[in-house]
Amino acid sequence: MQATAFTYDPETRSGSVLLDDGTPVEFGTDAFDAGGLRLLRPGQRVRIETEPAGDSGPRITLITLQTF
Repeated sequence: MQATAFTYDPETRSGSVLLDDGTPVEFGTDAFDAGGLRLLRPGQRVRIETEPAGDSGPRITLITLQTF
């Protein structure tokens, strides 16, 4: 699934993305580390993998840059 980076905190290596419908979804350190990224800037297009997290919506398990 694709999304757009919205926020990123380099100290905690966590942040949030906006899905294409505008829904914000947070990601944690584990998802950031799984993608092998070193830095993320707001506005970058990313590819995410998710798993259901119950009533709180999807949980991002991997985030990486979207390449064409």
